[in-house]
Order: sequence, then C-alpha cells, then structure tokens
Amino acid sequence: MDIEKVKEIARKYYDSNDPMHGWDHIIRVYNLCMNIGKKEGADLEVLGLAALLHDIGISRGRDNHEKTGAVMAEEILKDYKDEERKKNVIHCIESHRFSKGIKPRTLEAEILQDADRLDAIGAIGIVRAMVHSGYFRRPIYIPDKKISMNYNGKSETAIDHFYEKLLKIKDSLNTRTAREIAEHRHKFMEIFLREFFDEWDGKK
Repeated sequence: MDIEKVKEIARKYYDSNDPMHGWDHIIRVYNLCMNIGKKEGADLEVLGLAALLHDIGISRGRDNHEKTGAVMAEEILKDYKDEERKKNVIHCIESHRFSKGIKPRTLEAEILQDADRLDAIGAIGIVRAMVHSGYFRRPIYIPDKKISMNYNGKSETAIDHFYEKLLKIKDSLNTRTAREIAEHRHKFMEIFLREFFDEWDGKK
C-alpha cells in the first residue's frame, strides 16, 4: 500500500485549525509509531496506515470517532489486497482511544495506542492541555475547588486534566519503548505542576 498516497488522502480529513487533533498531531503520532515500531519489531506498513487514519472520524464528530474512523478507513483501504493487514489497521483505529479503555489485540494496536497517549504528555501535552481548555473556554485552575482525579472525558479545568488523565498515562502504556519515552515526559509534567502551583501562590 502506498503510504504517501494514503497520507495525501488522509490530510484532507484533518482540520488544520484543530489544536488537539489536527494534522500536526497526526504527524507526531506517525513519527512516534515509526520510532517505537522499529524498536519493537512491528509491521511498519500497518502502523503507518493506522497512524495516518486513526483520527479521521473526528471530521464527522468527536463522539465515537474511533468507530466512525474505522468505517471511513475501511473505505479508503478498499483496494488494499492484504485482508489481514487491513483488519489490523481497522483494529488499531478502533482501539486507540484512552477514554474507551479497549485492550489492543495486536502489537501494532498497542503501539498506536501508546503513541497517541505519548502525544498527550510532556511539553507537547502541556501545550495541548492548555489550548484544549482555552478552546472550550474552561478555566486553567480553580483554587478553591478540590482537584478531580476521575476522568469522564470533560475535565472542568486544565489542571484537573493532568490529574484525571495525563499523569496516569505513563502507567497505562503497553510497550517497553513507549514506557521509556514516557518517563522523561512524565517528569517534565511533574516539574511544570510544581512550578505552576508555586507561581500561582506567589512563592516564586
């Protein structure tokens, strides 16, 4: 399957103004998939196709976009002759979302899930969390409200999002390579949060 052709097709489905799931997110996830996939011995063709197509369903709405995206991807890949590989790509897309808690059945699905989660933490994750809150007009932090620890898909504040989801990602990853990458990104978020609270309280 021609990855460059699929990349050209896929790009049309992503809103370049979407700060969370735009084309820049797709390319970062694709690059992470290639990096992790090479080290873990994955099928890079399956992984590349899945990475490029994993969020196309958002073009038709965010709710259940993994299911919508799987159907759309199947149509895009209708001429793909290798049925087993195609099924794997579809499974990767169906199982990638953090909030759905689906256990991936293939190495490639594990890696896509890991790469998508890694893009939500570290320096990029901090920026995405803040942009996300601004996009939906949610506050950064409410000091007299207890920080939430339970994620329902709609964090009340940007800081809640760290404790509900982002700080839990490191321990949810499937592959050794992704866990190694996550260690640094996780520590960076912890440093950021310590600095944030000190600055918020006027200590620094």
